[in-house]
Amino acid sequence: MMSTAASAVTLQLHNGGDPGSLDPAKVSGDWENRVVGDYIEGLVTDDANAKPIPGQAESWDISDDGLVYTFHLRDGIKWTDGEPVTADDFVFAMQRLMDPKTASEYAYLQYPIKNAQAINSGEMTDLNELGVKAIDDKTLEITLEAPTPFFIEALTHYTAFPVPKHLVEEFGDDWTKMDHIVANGPYKIVEWLPGSYVHSVKNEDYYDAANVQIDEVYYNVLEDQAAALNRYRAGEFDILTDFPSDQYQWMQDNLPGEAHVAPFLGVYYYVMNQEKPPLDDVRVREALSISVLRDVIGPDILGTGELPAYGWVPPGTGNYVENAYMPEWAQMPYEERVAKAQELLKEAGYGPDNPLTLQLRYNTNDNHQRIAVAIAAMWEPLGVKVELFNSEVAVHYDALRAGDFQVGRAGWLLDYNDPSNTLDLLKTGTMQDGTMNWGNNYGRYSNEEFDTLLDQASTEQDLAKRGEVLAQAEKIAMDEFAALPIYWYVSKNVVKPYIEGFEDNAKDIHRTRWLTKNEQ
Repeated sequence: MMSTAASAVTLQLHNGGDPGSLDPAKVSGDWENRVVGDYIEGLVTDDANAKPIPGQAESWDISDDGLVYTFHLRDGIKWTDGEPVTADDFVFAMQRLMDPKTASEYAYLQYPIKNAQAINSGEMTDLNELGVKAIDDKTLEITLEAPTPFFIEALTHYTAFPVPKHLVEEFGDDWTKMDHIVANGPYKIVEWLPGSYVHSVKNEDYYDAANVQIDEVYYNVLEDQAAALNRYRAGEFDILTDFPSDQYQWMQDNLPGEAHVAPFLGVYYYVMNQEKPPLDDVRVREALSISVLRDVIGPDILGTGELPAYGWVPPGTGNYVENAYMPEWAQMPYEERVAKAQELLKEAGYGPDNPLTLQLRYNTNDNHQRIAVAIAAMWEPLGVKVELFNSEVAVHYDALRAGDFQVGRAGWLLDYNDPSNTLDLLKTGTMQDGTMNWGNNYGRYSNEEFDTLLDQASTEQDLAKRGEVLAQAEKIAMDEFAALPIYWYVSKNVVKPYIEGFEDNAKDIHRTRWLTKNEQ
């Protein structure tokens, strides 16, 4: 039985941005993943260390050739309206994800599935050709294009989550409205007040409900990190999912053990719009990139020790070659790099009489602002005039997707531990309904040889050879300054001492079902 309201164990989570959606086919950010991953569970789910474990499927078999996965669903799993969760819900969800009409940004994460890319791009129109079949209500068969070493981990991503077929067929995209929404995970959503919070309560019908210790969760919307820290100090939040880096030392001194800073798989970067001048000129992109003094950003500007990034694939990524990419210019004295950047801009036609003027966009956040100010100052010796422009996170990413920017801040956290997950961000877009869909390739980088190498890697079964092919692709993209990587992420959480079960991990995913809140 769930606790009474008076004694309910409530988790107040600072969640950052406001969810743009609660539909797993339509979300895109870690702040949405925290909510969606608590109320919907896939075939496979994350344990406390973000490692894949059985979820709605209790077990699976893999064919000898690595192409066919057969999943066996648990007995008695159901949606919170009482309808059973069946293999057909997974088939329906995957077909909906790949349907071009859904316009799911992250559909490509499931491209290992047979015919997924062809259907998503519109080349193949019969959704039933997707390699996902219901053998019966409790047995799901997924056929892949090629053996994929990270496929089970890819299934922990929300793009592989089921949706309630019966509700989507009745209400369409409105199925996530509060009057209709259901859950099959540890929690069910009972209230969503946009701009304020999402409120979930424990799902008593969840198969592991007996071990779920938190009765309800408030995922609080607040993008002002300083204000969030103040509310944490006042006891209003139990967990912060980010904090102002300049407060790190203060927290170490005054809140010992509560600030969790740990390396995890992600890259903080700037995208440069290559669809139009001036950033369609590789000399301009090179000048901007080599003049960024990355070494000072982690220790000095942020104060939390982020490592400088010169490549695209985070160190420690699985199935890859060690220390894959390091450009020669990274070893040049900084003064020489600035001189070279000045010469490159001069060759491109920019100088005192024709200064390069750029708008640098970032989503509202103290740390993003500090970095933008610092990098704009690093570009001053080149004669570059920078206008800083900030907006809240949803508006910012809408602008990036629409190509309405020159230089824009972005970040990427690996959805699964494989280099393809970052390299795919730079793949040429696909035509959908007569228009080019660039997905998360915000800068519109396009190189045929790069694309070919990624395709080649997708069918290479030898992991060592595959890693070498992907490293070649990374070198091509970085040598052309496809984007401007700045630093490798560290996760930055603040956790009250009375919260147990919070494990730092490389994916920075912490499902509420593993947490316990003890007496304060």
